[in-house]
Amino acid sequence: MTENAIVNDKFAAKFATEKETPYTRWVAAEGLDIVAAHYVPDLRTVELKPWDRRGGRGVFINHEATRTSNDCYVCEIPAGGKLAPQRQLFEEMILVLEGNGSTRVWNDAGASVTFEWQAGSIFAIPLNAHHQHFNGSGGKAARFVSSTNLPPILNLYADPEFVFGTARDFPDRFDGEPDYFSPKGEQKGLLLDTNFVSDALSLPLVEAKERGAGGGHIRFAMAKGSMNSHISQFPTATYKKGHRHGPGAHVIMLSGEGYSLMWPEGEEPRRYEWGPGTLIVPPNMWFHQHFNTGTEPARYLAFKHEVVSVRNAQGVPKAWISQRIGGDQIDYADESAYVRETFREALAKHGMTPRMDEVYESELATLPPLPQARGRA
Repeated sequence: MTENAIVNDKFAAKFATEKETPYTRWVAAEGLDIVAAHYVPDLRTVELKPWDRRGGRGVFINHEATRTSNDCYVCEIPAGGKLAPQRQLFEEMILVLEGNGSTRVWNDAGASVTFEWQAGSIFAIPLNAHHQHFNGSGGKAARFVSSTNLPPILNLYADPEFVFGTARDFPDRFDGEPDYFSPKGEQKGLLLDTNFVSDALSLPLVEAKERGAGGGHIRFAMAKGSMNSHISQFPTATYKKGHRHGPGAHVIMLSGEGYSLMWPEGEEPRRYEWGPGTLIVPPNMWFHQHFNTGTEPARYLAFKHEVVSVRNAQGVPKAWISQRIGGDQIDYADESAYVRETFREALAKHGMTPRMDEVYESELATLPPLPQARGRA
């Protein structure tokens, strides 16, 4: 585990020049910090610094294991204000945390679309399209969290002027369609092909028993990009199956309260409490598991890069497949006693008991044979 694998300063100095990258130098030149965190209690209150070039305030929040795959930043638009226009040769997905406003998107051909957003809205910026965000309130700042694939792009070209200043339209991505950001979309299994979600909290979900707890799930393909995202929800007094995947998943809690366990294989789990606005970023191939101890369904949004999703030959993410047949998901029957004991104790503090018996029984009826349990908490 990287946090414990600390060497002496003389040894570390041999690699000092490789720690910084074009991306980290760009963030520093923007006057902003990179907080190397995989847990932030509340994105709505995380401290921001003036972001002069954009005309707002911001901070980047990126764990070491994620920084070269994708990133995360929080930005605030001042009351009655706007951010500076920008275009970019990388993809971006946005969740509005607080406030309301509008965004204008346009291309070099002169086509322009403006749409309005509110707290809970999700949308994506089309590749290299000009865009500008406006705060709709004269008395309160608006705040959003964003995930982009800027790190590999900027590290590849090492030229901010090229990344942010190239005059090139991508009409297959955005051609000024008037309904581009309409709250609509085509449903394909678990995947919703859309560019805008008006309210992530009220969006209907699809049943996804494979992840356990009888919850709902929906996945997004936005702005024809390579990045992806999904929303999951699970009932009160239940919990999801433990699983692991590659780096770069930024899990943002939308509703409910509870905790998550995260651990690298062979080590003890670590516990992280959450509520609306909490950010959890599971490090590379760490097992993690989410537990609902509140009185309402818990719903979260995960922004990801495709590098997260290791898939089988059928295209199914291994994080959805039982370890019993070579996947990266721990079946309830194979989890340690610690998981259930900790959950029972957490609920008891609120005068509640687990509602997992039916889920356990349903799983037992369909489990493949157990070759050898591994990856337990």
